[in-house]
Amino acid sequence: MTTAPSPTLRARPATRRRRRPIRSRAYTWFRAIALIVIVLAFVLPLAWMLLSSFKTNVDIYDASKTLVFTPTFDNFANVLGRNNYFQFIFNSAWIAFASTALSLLVGVPAAYAMSRFSMGRSAGVVLLARIIPGVSLLVPWYFIFANLRLVGGYSVLILSHMFVALPLIVYIMMSFFDSLPEELEESAQVDGLTPIGAFLRITLPLSVPGIATSAILSIIFSWNNFMFALVLSGANTKTLPVAIFNFVSYASIDWGGLMAAAVVVTVPIMVIALFTQKYIVSGLTAGATKG
Repeated sequence: MTTAPSPTLRARPATRRRRRPIRSRAYTWFRAIALIVIVLAFVLPLAWMLLSSFKTNVDIYDASKTLVFTPTFDNFANVLGRNNYFQFIFNSAWIAFASTALSLLVGVPAAYAMSRFSMGRSAGVVLLARIIPGVSLLVPWYFIFANLRLVGGYSVLILSHMFVALPLIVYIMMSFFDSLPEELEESAQVDGLTPIGAFLRITLPLSVPGIATSAILSIIFSWNNFMFALVLSGANTKTLPVAIFNFVSYASIDWGGLMAAAVVVTVPIMVIALFTQKYIVSGLTAGATKG
């Protein structure tokens, strides 16, 4: 013979069922508001930059023409036609791809060695190089490279960009190699491959997502870097961020030309990020779990 549940036992589940929707609705509203604020914080400056690139300086200062104005392409004509910006674009692209390629050539084998042979001290040195602010090294670099007569050339900019890109690549690839089981390489060596052959034929193809992620992040950093190029570049090796600085003078600022130049710098990186975001996410999350 069974007994009926007491009223207190019946009331508890009902109370819990009433509270859950309230909490979930509050969390949903909070998340929606937070997402809207974050999106607006990123979108509004980009929208203002894009609109200002099609305005004259007079229209930019006129609050009544924030959204309604007569567009002009004179700013882009000034940037692309009169200021040798195609040379600056080539300089930025060449330095970005060259520094990334050399960093991958050195960083991927280094990350593999640190991952497989537990080289903790070497990893600590790489981490230290990643933590040190680049601005603290500009004066020593300038002194060294000036004595070597390299200041103003492509090589000094490529080397300086490698200083930041290389530690980033090493740490991304270390976590990626840690996630790959060592049994795959051991099986390949049993089948007759050397350790180097197992790395090249087994491990390296499996690590392509991590390599792609490292390369994309390195290119983005190099393309946007301003500090190193400002100090170490020459008249013929200026990059786009340094060239934008030319629109800022002591007496005034050419806001229209500045915004047009900023669009020229931003659009290639936004296109790269748009079409490669899934590779960046998959590469960063691939090394998050072991095995």
